[in-house]
Amino acid sequence: MRLFPQTRSFALLIVCAFLFAARPASADVLKVSLDDTINPVTAEYIDRAIDEAQRSHADAVLIVLDTPGGTLGSMEKIIQKTLASPVPVIVYVTPAGADAGSAGFFILEAADIAAMAPGTHAGAAHPVSGDGRALDPIMKEKLENYASSLLRSYVGKRGRNVEVAESAMKESKAFTAEESLEKNLINIVARDSADLFAQLDGKPITRFDGSKTVLHLAGKPMRSFDMTVRQHVLGFLMDPNVLFLLFTIGLLSIYFEFNHPGAVAPGVLGFIAILLFFYALNLLPFRSVSLVLILLGFALFVLEAKFPSHGAYGIGGIVLLTLGGLLLVDGPIPEMRVNLWTALGVSIPFGAITVFLMSIALKARRNKVVTGEQGMIGEIGVVTSPLTPAGKVFVQGELWDAVSPVNADSGSKVVVRRVENLVLHVEPVREAVQQSVVVG
Repeated sequence: MRLFPQTRSFALLIVCAFLFAARPASADVLKVSLDDTINPVTAEYIDRAIDEAQRSHADAVLIVLDTPGGTLGSMEKIIQKTLASPVPVIVYVTPAGADAGSAGFFILEAADIAAMAPGTHAGAAHPVSGDGRALDPIMKEKLENYASSLLRSYVGKRGRNVEVAESAMKESKAFTAEESLEKNLINIVARDSADLFAQLDGKPITRFDGSKTVLHLAGKPMRSFDMTVRQHVLGFLMDPNVLFLLFTIGLLSIYFEFNHPGAVAPGVLGFIAILLFFYALNLLPFRSVSLVLILLGFALFVLEAKFPSHGAYGIGGIVLLTLGGLLLVDGPIPEMRVNLWTALGVSIPFGAITVFLMSIALKARRNKVVTGEQGMIGEIGVVTSPLTPAGKVFVQGELWDAVSPVNADSGSKVVVRRVENLVLHVEPVREAVQQSVVVG
């Protein structure tokens, strides 16, 4: 069959389109920003990023690092994922002033390519207890030996200086970018990512599994990989200061709901706040005793309102609430613990508000009821129809059926003792006065 020239051109265009579509997309570099503490959320984030790099056939994963450190478990997950990554992983400490401290140093050394920008530093990776205090000798030795073996398991295979790397852990040494390069802790010092890629272009590297590869990154597009909405929210909630504030708001809201039944909104808000608090807290190392201290502090605020102690209960509550906040998260670095000023800034206003609300509630309960049938008790009325024993009484601007154990003439005054089925049970005022005198 003979095709017209226009038809042949159209067919050729379609074939070219299919061939172009069949070509693999140009590989790129997947950029990940790790500028917070190392926690379960960041570990999940890095895990997703490396999986995405593998799925999209990226040339490399670039982890831009600036962290003071974090939890051991999350650090180990990131290291395991990095070492097993089918895509080369570059860890780049930047910008100037950035830090790869504590757990960040371990992650830096695990990368295929470890790089730092001028003016950055890394190290000070000595393990500490959750509250930052020095460990007892036995626990200190155990953690040091474990951390040392972890470093040795991959630093040497990456071709870096194991002895110096161990000194950053055992002796808490820290190094500038230039010192790190000189001591063979990193591969490159680069001004920016373009300089980094230019220095790496055409450079062969040995992967952790022993395979060889050559990087061609100069001029390659860089694609940012962001956290999911869930990870952003969890990352915000996992700030220990936010957690402490969330818990106190939840307690205060639920307490307000109990004292004002039917308000609904405070109860819902409190329930959501407490639920989010426990969900996020479950991902962090925390001390259960801190929750007991916080609840005991709240109980002392209630006692201060109910049994005024000239501030003794209130001060005790503030102290317990502050201690509970400070001990809430068992973080290895200050950034993963509740700040002292945050604990005080929450505890003092929270104590004042709780005592104030409880005082109002207790006063309201002690006040005489002034509405409904209960509000009639103790009121003085005037007899309009003789009580023999039943009759009529004028009370609070209304005429009521009334009965009295003692006859009362019209115009005499009576006091209401109780109300039953819209009938007032009254006594003459003089009888009520005599009874009170005798009782007194």
